[in-house]
Amino acid sequence: MKRVAILISGGGSNMLALVASMTTDHPARPVLVASNDPAATGLTRAAALGIPVAAVDHRRFGKDRQAFEAELLQHIDAAQPDILCLAGFMRILTPGFIARFEGRMLNIHPSLLPKYPGLHTHARALSAGDTEAGCTVHEVTAELDAGPILGQARVPVLPGDSEDTLAARVLHAEHRLYPAVLRRFAAGDRSPCFL
Repeated sequence: MKRVAILISGGGSNMLALVASMTTDHPARPVLVASNDPAATGLTRAAALGIPVAAVDHRRFGKDRQAFEAELLQHIDAAQPDILCLAGFMRILTPGFIARFEGRMLNIHPSLLPKYPGLHTHARALSAGDTEAGCTVHEVTAELDAGPILGQARVPVLPGDSEDTLAARVLHAEHRLYPAVLRRFAAGDRSPCFL
């Protein structure tokens, strides 16, 4: 049974989708939900499900990302995860942190990578006149949003879409894609999954 730690920054809707998928026939179990924001509502949601939680407020560390990560790692290491899932974790991690989890850290990104790495993905897709958008699960590497793609889900861009309506449609796809990829990844299957 693989042990999964999930990092969040907000409400944790992708975390909840991952946790809900880890039922009796799943090759993994959640062992920690951690956040860079002690007020993240996802922590309360995870705790209500009986999952250990931890918070390390990144604001206490100013621009010292390594000091923030060192404290975060204390909680992660104590949970002994086999897989680390970034699920709406809005901090860029240092290469040193990423190297510790090389080949074991996943991220969900709200675009069809390699299109639109970074922020404001929905606005960029609308501005470009794209007819479809979507989300990508990828392995995390030191280059932002550039690791090997493990899965993608596509959604149409509809006439009259706003950033919010497109974001909601993509988020629904994220909630299907991330659990599907995690199940395969935890079972040792790294071939891309397309929904």
